[in-house]
Amino acid sequence: MTLSPQDRYFRFGFSAKDEQIRAYVASLDFDRDEVFGIYNRHLRLIAMAHLAYSSEVRASASSEFGVSVLEPVRGRGYGRRLFERAVMHARNEGVTAMYVHALSENTAMLKIAKRAGATVVRDGAESEAHLSLKPATFHTQMTEIMEEHLAQANYHFKAQAKQFWDTYSRIQQIWVPVRQRADVE
Repeated sequence: MTLSPQDRYFRFGFSAKDEQIRAYVASLDFDRDEVFGIYNRHLRLIAMAHLAYSSEVRASASSEFGVSVLEPVRGRGYGRRLFERAVMHARNEGVTAMYVHALSENTAMLKIAKRAGATVVRDGAESEAHLSLKPATFHTQMTEIMEEHLAQANYHFKAQAKQFWDTYSRIQQIWVPVRQRADVE
């Protein structure tokens, strides 16, 4: 919802209105698809990716990848990292191909796909990137487990730090006026 009109155009292929984004979010199938996110230290979602599978049976299925990164944090590799995470997860689920549908002018997304080895076919205003996925290995499975645990630990650390600083701020708001009154008396 915080994406600019241009970002919405790049992400969805059209200038999506709030209602259309709400409908998209409501249509996400969390039992079938995967959603990955990156949170900042204030627990604000700054980058999000959606990995949609072509069927309920993931083995030999294909998947489609989409990503959104907030403008102030672009250029830090978040889109690439989410793409790599999605590729690893898809491989470990037995998926054989990943697709990215993007506007041809969305050079950032196409660059991410090309760097990963995808074949990009342009068709006028739209492009499609196709990445054949290698089968999972013990290494990819263990790496995904480790990355998931580290991501969970990172999120919990940020949540606890935010809770601490929020509590500290509330205590200061109470303490400063009390202290000022004591100094006056």
